[in-house]
Amino acid sequence: MAIVVDTKDCTALSDSELADMADICAEGPAGFDVGFLSKQREEWVLITQAREGSRLCGFSFCTLERIGGTPSLLVGVASVKRTSKRESVLRAIMADQYRRAVLAFPDEDVLVGTRMADSGAFLAFRGLEDVVPRPGHKATGEERAWGRRLAKRFGAEGRIDDRTFVLAGDGSACGVLDHEALKPEAVEPAVAALLDTINAGRYDSLVTFGWAMAEDLAARNPDR
Repeated sequence: MAIVVDTKDCTALSDSELADMADICAEGPAGFDVGFLSKQREEWVLITQAREGSRLCGFSFCTLERIGGTPSLLVGVASVKRTSKRESVLRAIMADQYRRAVLAFPDEDVLVGTRMADSGAFLAFRGLEDVVPRPGHKATGEERAWGRRLAKRFGAEGRIDDRTFVLAGDGSACGVLDHEALKPEAVEPAVAALLDTINAGRYDSLVTFGWAMAEDLAARNPDR
């Protein structure tokens, strides 16, 4: 059965939809319950949901905005159900958000940013340029500044190590892109090692960003 994706305003989310989201999060470690997800409805602009038939397979709260004038797609909170089709679901969700990005920011490069607590979330960044952090790369001053900007936007100003991009948690659930790779070998060991210092019990996360280039966005969406 095909995966069908829909994006709408967060204000249109019903309580039953939030309950469905909480149900698929129960299998993962992120700690997204109905109360937490209800708050995200107020903090983010768009919600993307992926379904197979009537069953919810994944979701993503996001926003399209300019940070200091730079077009940005921010994934605030997302989760993909742990099934054999999880990576197809993740690709479908990101594809719909990229479609929105090219409509909002035609002919512009777009920064894509999120937080993650599992290296499987790096699969969402496939096809992006200059992903930070990445193995063997020493972040530039501008990249470190972007880490701080994103931490501030995510409501965690002053809690990021702008050399490792690890964002210290406060012991309560925080918004991450919650995705676990179907096969561990799908993520290179050097990439997975970027999260080695994360304290899961404290809900630490890794601030991650990359660039969706204008020509790539246009190629993904030829009928815009």
